[in-house]
Amino acid sequence: MNTAEAELYSSISLGVEGPVATLRLTRPEIRNALSGLQMIDELTDALVSVRDDPNIVVLIVTGEGDAFSAGGDLRDMRQRSGLFAGDTPDEVALAYRTGIQRVPKVLATMNTITIAAVNGPAIGAGCDLALMCDLRIAARDAVFAESFVKIGLISGDGGAWFLPRIVGMQRAIELLVTGRTISADEAVAIGMVLETVPREHLLSRAGELARQISRNGPAAVRLMKRLLMASPNLALEPFLDVCAEYQGTCQTSDEHRAALSHLLDRRP
Repeated sequence: MNTAEAELYSSISLGVEGPVATLRLTRPEIRNALSGLQMIDELTDALVSVRDDPNIVVLIVTGEGDAFSAGGDLRDMRQRSGLFAGDTPDEVALAYRTGIQRVPKVLATMNTITIAAVNGPAIGAGCDLALMCDLRIAARDAVFAESFVKIGLISGDGGAWFLPRIVGMQRAIELLVTGRTISADEAVAIGMVLETVPREHLLSRAGELARQISRNGPAAVRLMKRLLMASPNLALEPFLDVCAEYQGTCQTSDEHRAALSHLLDRRP
């Protein structure tokens, strides 16, 4: 995609301006609920297109209207349709594997930095979508809830994997088994959210952070994210081996030479 060119979908929108892409959930009439396979198809298609574009360094994910995402559509749950189709445990498990679980799987393959700009309530799977991103900035009146147990469910899209890695196991257990709603301020206090801003400044702040990131070397930013994602699964020695490999790639690149020359040439 080219600068400022928008990709049109029915449930989301994707726009690209230079090295920054913005993905919006565009179903405010249902509070951006994750509803139907078409929406999941569109989400995964958009994420893959961003992932595979070497010119995009940062992706901002946000919602249109008053909510970030209300999570799964309760009407579909009651009717056992759409993402919640299936009358047997095996049928439901298959629906999850071929449906909403495609979203975290694609996000896990992205070296693009992802920022959730949480403009309002992020509930259930909507909260998990925010957790799947690398960074979270929230409107001051946003709220978060891992509310699955309140309707007799678990976080089937991976929230119980992401949350402990962000806030620690004890706090994750408390939030997941109580299902309670927390404010944006509490989310900052426990490390779930990076910072809060007034709602009207949310996208400008997310854009400012995205531009700050994208002004750095794109290849170095991508490798830095890959390094960070690998770190929990490696002991120190193999991790240092990966560091050496990545640094070899970076230090011999035109990107590094150009940045170094720019800094040195600016000095008196």
